[in-house]
Amino acid sequence: MANGKLKKTVSLLDATSIGIGAIVGAGIFVVLGVAVGLAGPAVIASILIAGAVAALTALSFVRLSRATQKEGGAYGFAYEFLPPFWAFLTGFLWIASNVVVGATVALGFSLYLSRIFPFLPVAPIAALACLAAAALNCCGMKQSVSTNNALVAAKILILLFFVLAGFLFFKAGNFSGLSSVPAGGALSGAAIIFFAYGGFARVTVVSEEVKNAKRNVPRAIILALAFSTALYLLVSIVAVGLGGSSQPSSGAFLAESISSTGIPYAALIISLGALAATASVLLTGVMGVSRVAFAMARNSQAPKAFSSVDSASGVPRNAVLATGGASALLALYGDLALAASISSFALLAYYSASNYAALKLKGGRNSKIISTAGLVSCFALMAFLSWQSLLAGAFAILCGTAYYFLGKAAKKKGVR
Repeated sequence: MANGKLKKTVSLLDATSIGIGAIVGAGIFVVLGVAVGLAGPAVIASILIAGAVAALTALSFVRLSRATQKEGGAYGFAYEFLPPFWAFLTGFLWIASNVVVGATVALGFSLYLSRIFPFLPVAPIAALACLAAAALNCCGMKQSVSTNNALVAAKILILLFFVLAGFLFFKAGNFSGLSSVPAGGALSGAAIIFFAYGGFARVTVVSEEVKNAKRNVPRAIILALAFSTALYLLVSIVAVGLGGSSQPSSGAFLAESISSTGIPYAALIISLGALAATASVLLTGVMGVSRVAFAMARNSQAPKAFSSVDSASGVPRNAVLATGGASALLALYGDLALAASISSFALLAYYSASNYAALKLKGGRNSKIISTAGLVSCFALMAFLSWQSLLAGAFAILCGTAYYFLGKAAKKKGVR
């Protein structure tokens, strides 16, 4: 085992690609269909609302990443600026939600793969995808980043194909029912689509592995979020223009939308893009969760085994394998819509903690206003999640609280 130090191998381009890879994936290819089922043609407003909430929180992350360049993202910031219990709970929710995200994304990957090979079983293939992502992460950060860069380039090109091909068959009349959509539908869509934006802060989780992190991490956050939002808007406008808002929500939403054009092999091309997108998110998801587990273990808030770094690959292998294994197990029993909703709750919860942590930083009035707005908007959006996700989120918080205080009591007893 190494001494717990990670290698700085990630450039600004790599860091931005990690952000785009985490954002543009299951959200646009899979969860967009769920959001359309809630908001109809007003899904455009849903994307703008979720993007605005993400932008407010992203600005808090920019300030926090300039203040500290430690591994762990939202957990690392909470540990630096908030009481230990709140830091632990932030990290616990990050890990719990992103393990669920991994399972959700793997299910999306498997759903699109089953469109190409219908005989393949969805759940087992999703579980194998989680294990494959873990295996690649174990090879080293450089290999993982190179693979992610290739996957990001592929999915962007294929999404641009969707936009260009879709505009040829665009029907403006599909937006005629926009004014009749209730505001609650657009907000519910925003709450669920926030899941798609959750990866904008992924690069902060690997800050110690980024070259010149104080400069490059904030830049990567802003670049990844701006590019992804523009791409989301283009794709969603075209999807609705193709009649997508009248279709039932589906895990293969974009492929079904482009099928209506009759363009030969169009659905196959989109399915290949979805495979690249979901594989990229899954890869960076395992990367992110393992680094949070590593940071928590280093602070004695998670099992010590997760803090060891493999001397050959330079990655926290134990944390990587545990992350991939947990997501694989969940993928065998996952429910796409509920998993996305639960993940959105946890995302909003630990991003609330990050906005609150940013309020602890020295800064001008405008900075405080932005972080306060980010905090309030996260709580407001949380109110529009389903009762099932709120209940599951409350249960996760209860489990985390019990683990923390029982562990603390056991340590005290051991000392005595």
